[in-house]
Amino acid sequence: MELKTLYSFLMVAREENITRAAKRLHIGQPALSRQLMQLEQTVGKQLLIRGKRKIELTEAGVLLKRRAEEIIGLIEKTEKELISDNDNLTGEIMIGMAECLYTHLFLPDIIKKFSNKYPGVTYDFYTGNADLVKEKLDQGIIDVGILLEPVDLERYEYVRLPQKERWGIVVSKDNHLSNKAYVTAEDLINIPLLNTKRSIVQNEIASWFKSDYEKLHFIATYNFLSNIIPLITQGIGSAITIEGAFYNHCQNEIKFIPFYPELVTGTVFVWKKHQTLSPLINKFIDEIYYAINE
Repeated sequence: MELKTLYSFLMVAREENITRAAKRLHIGQPALSRQLMQLEQTVGKQLLIRGKRKIELTEAGVLLKRRAEEIIGLIEKTEKELISDNDNLTGEIMIGMAECLYTHLFLPDIIKKFSNKYPGVTYDFYTGNADLVKEKLDQGIIDVGILLEPVDLERYEYVRLPQKERWGIVVSKDNHLSNKAYVTAEDLINIPLLNTKRSIVQNEIASWFKSDYEKLHFIATYNFLSNIIPLITQGIGSAITIEGAFYNHCQNEIKFIPFYPELVTGTVFVWKKHQTLSPLINKFIDEIYYAINE
């Protein structure tokens, strides 16, 4: 599978039209059609459904599009890293991060200071839970990550960040619990709840609730709080989450209420073990170390 052919396939997938893709690639339409046919022969599967108005991807085509974006992204990233040097750092830092206090309150200051030192550096932010960020780290798509514990760190170098996150619930301002300063396990029995999707975190929460966990009424799980804000504001359910995720959203219609007794979790800054880091990423990691210790 040639890289040139992957570029062509990706352009067709994005344009959903061979004629437009051929113009963008500056090649003839027949030549592009031949490349696509040869690609399908190489992989042994149909990748495109050629309709009258637009081209759609088969299931195999969707998979190849995702992988092609990752491969081409890695190539472009590597090219930027190779042309950078220690004296005049340029390039892109790809940062994966959870919705948490660190990314909301402290990371902007670090980015600002680093950008002042190295104005040629750009940033690409990816938001996801720890499992998704680790997957991107393992694939080499992102450089560093900010993860919420509990998390398996065996494959990563890491720095433990000083910020702690409080767990609690996010409720509608009209919820009967909204006037409380904190909520206990007993307060949450028999009310509709939305729980985090990560099983390792679910276990941590279950330990806090103890025997009351079996009495809870879960109506859904979620990856990102932003996806379920409408459910909360309409009173359909209340979300178990960390305080930092709440701060990333409009607070006019919802309220965060911490657990009592307090349940807290740590935050870690990570990068993959046993890999040669570019001068740019090494400098950025140094900046994180400095920010923590200043």
